[in-house]
Amino acid sequence: MTTPTTHQTTSNRSASNNRSDRARAWLVLGLAGAFEVGYALSVGGSEGFTVLSWSLVAVVFFLLTLFALSVALRTIDVGIGYAVWAGIGAVGAALLGPLFFDESLTAAKAFWLAVIIGGVVWLKLADRPEVG
Repeated sequence: MTTPTTHQTTSNRSASNNRSDRARAWLVLGLAGAFEVGYALSVGGSEGFTVLSWSLVAVVFFLLTLFALSVALRTIDVGIGYAVWAGIGAVGAALLGPLFFDESLTAAKAFWLAVIIGGVVWLKLADRPEVG
């Protein structure tokens, strides 16, 4: 039985930390997407920022989504991170809009939302670090 060298042990810890950092960044990006959904819905409820309560909620969600997105983009490539964030926001707002407002969700809209979700999943899969 051989014992790992210090370099191998450090390298394994580094790879594990890198995976952990990436996983954490993706979780924060998901949170940023959820805040984006809250922002989009509250902007809709603010009726052009004429309803104070909805307007204040929109400002809070706006600050939260930008902060979480900026934290996630420390690790995730900007193009990938931004596309996923925008996709989460768009799909979330489209799915929840009919629950909060007088909006419709047709079969055609649902299909194209599914296409966006598929794109977001593929972007996440494409962000896996290369082995080698």
